[in-house]
Amino acid sequence: MIQEVNKVENEEPNKAAVSKNKAKNRAGNQAALALLIETYPSTFSRTNIRPLKIGIQDDLIADEKVAKNKIKRALASYVRAPNYFRAMKLDADRIDLKGEASGKVTESEAEYAKTQLKEFHQRRRDNQRRVEKEKKEQEDQQRISSKLEMLLSKKG
Repeated sequence: MIQEVNKVENEEPNKAAVSKNKAKNRAGNQAALALLIETYPSTFSRTNIRPLKIGIQDDLIADEKVAKNKIKRALASYVRAPNYFRAMKLDADRIDLKGEASGKVTESEAEYAKTQLKEFHQRRRDNQRRVEKEKKEQEDQQRISSKLEMLLSKKG
């Protein structure tokens, strides 16, 4: 029992550090994305998300308006978002830096996006179940501890 408590106590700081790093990375990615949205409003949007041209990263780098590392961060964040996957419908127009049509979404790309979206929703459900289970276990542990304290105080 004591080993289990020590194990849980040792894991807590690691979870906090990982969570802090994720939040920091997410903030950096969102800042980079905001820069792309500001620089290329006809291409990037938070509300009107459309499939991007294949090779748009090379176009962005060649345009030299945004740093290469920021482009990579922003694009990674943009194309992995659920709304981007929803936009990846069969034969949907892909857009270039000017917001003009530059190719179509193929069947395999549309299927891939559909699969990614399903996996995203499954991870979200799994995570929600895990959080609920952990909460219940914590409540059960607190209830047991409370009962033990009451028993000890009655005896003492």
